[in-house]
Amino acid sequence: MHCPVCKNYLEYLATRLKNFSDIGVHLIAISSDSEERVKKAGKEWNIPELPVGYNLPIETAREWGLYVSKKTSDKEPDEFSEPGLFLIRPDNTLYASAIQTMPFARPHWDDILNAIDYVNKNNYPARGGEYNTLHK
Repeated sequence: MHCPVCKNYLEYLATRLKNFSDIGVHLIAISSDSEERVKKAGKEWNIPELPVGYNLPIETAREWGLYVSKKTSDKEPDEFSEPGLFLIRPDNTLYASAIQTMPFARPHWDDILNAIDYVNKNNYPARGGEYNTLHK
């Protein structure tokens, strides 16, 4: 709710939901914000069809390798996770991730769409070591 970069990023993503859906990608944004703050963002931001989860425990954020920040202004919660983007295959293996220490310089959604198209057309394997199975 407090992050204008998140707002812009998710609003742009909302304009691309059909593009992702057309190639079989299911999207969800997940926040460590409370239900109240996420619902407020849902009303104020232009993301009407984007599913948004809330109350991601900070411990779980850390398990996913996300960085955690403490508030620097009254607009922020006491603790919150910095952004991460995860591409998970249907077999629950991690295909790719991008983890940020701050809200800036995130992967562009059109680049992600192009990458997924390339991966699918060329049967491009996951890189960076063995597949990692994520725990539910």
